[in-house]
Amino acid sequence: MDYEQFFKDRLDALREEGNYRVFAHIGRRAGAFPQARNYAGEGPEDITVWCSNDYLGMGQHPLVTGAMKQAIDECGAGAGGTRNISGTNHYHVKLERELADLHQKEAALLFTSGYVSNWATLGALASKIPGCIVYSDALNHASMIEGIRQSKAERRIFKHNDPEDLERLIAADDPAAPKLIAFESVYSMDGDIAPIAAFCDIADKYGAMTYLDEVHAVGLYGPRGGGIAEREGLCDRLTVIEGTLGKAFGVMGGYIAASAALVDFIRSFASGFIFTTALPPSVAAGALASIRHLKTSDAERLAQRDRVAAVRAKLAAIGIPTLDNPSHIVPVMVKDPVKCKWISDWLIANHGIYVQPINYPTVPKGTERLRITPSPVHSDADIEHLVSALSEIWSQCALARAVA
Repeated sequence: MDYEQFFKDRLDALREEGNYRVFAHIGRRAGAFPQARNYAGEGPEDITVWCSNDYLGMGQHPLVTGAMKQAIDECGAGAGGTRNISGTNHYHVKLERELADLHQKEAALLFTSGYVSNWATLGALASKIPGCIVYSDALNHASMIEGIRQSKAERRIFKHNDPEDLERLIAADDPAAPKLIAFESVYSMDGDIAPIAAFCDIADKYGAMTYLDEVHAVGLYGPRGGGIAEREGLCDRLTVIEGTLGKAFGVMGGYIAASAALVDFIRSFASGFIFTTALPPSVAAGALASIRHLKTSDAERLAQRDRVAAVRAKLAAIGIPTLDNPSHIVPVMVKDPVKCKWISDWLIANHGIYVQPINYPTVPKGTERLRITPSPVHSDADIEHLVSALSEIWSQCALARAVA
């Protein structure tokens, strides 16, 4: 077999479909978010980022960067090993205590990313509990799917955010079998929110555990930034709450929060935790500062909601089609992979606006979009610039406008 030709042929096919991914080569400007520099052209050009998952700009917050600098001065750069072999730092311990408190749980456990926390935890739970059946939302993240797959446990896929379909599936299985229901709170591409209470009701009725991925909600919702579960008063009804430090908290890493016994079980049996070098202490220190700040400050959340509402209203006024949802994510629907990529390239080249195209397999074919994430530090001028540019390109491409 000609391996190199195989790789090239598959990549060429992606390009023809419009699904080949090109990384933007940018440099974030400390203290000036959402401004950045684009290095992809002849020289660095100033751009405005409209698609960051640093939803609240906490990656630039002086409390966060200051805490990271102090931790580097205290501890150096790296953790020095896995958590078991010299890698557990005082900042890790403090951060886990802070996360447990955030989610009203007995304990928490850090991972190197949200992907790893999902993959490792779901894989360990479903494989180590004899006869466990996993019920997974149809639109769960790839990291959740991988963990469930790796466990080799029986799995049932229920229709997205559909309690009736979940109950239909769970009622058909052995009442004595251990069960785990896995779902997200805010789904990152459509921005819709799960009926968490209804899923918890089903779990209680059928003796199932619940696993909630809150990565696109932590920091953003709830009186202390504990996510949708905190906002709705449901933390105590969830077996595991999983989150990330790399989005609204502005740093890097993932975690779970649960009972002390469950967390210790994952710490002891999940290979994705046991054999991975720990997060650098400086990263843990930055996350700790971010979480503590957002527990007491609502200013960033309120400002972000104002910016989201402003973007939505202005896009609606000129008929740019967006998916309606109750979250902070504004999907602008293009529904064509080639046009979606072309529009993204045109925006950055002609207006210095960076919005990444979202194509298959991240979203189903025919639902391609620009995923806009307004932040507290996008100005009125930034919003006007974005809306004007989208209106121009919509007309240029003869794309349909929504009818009010």
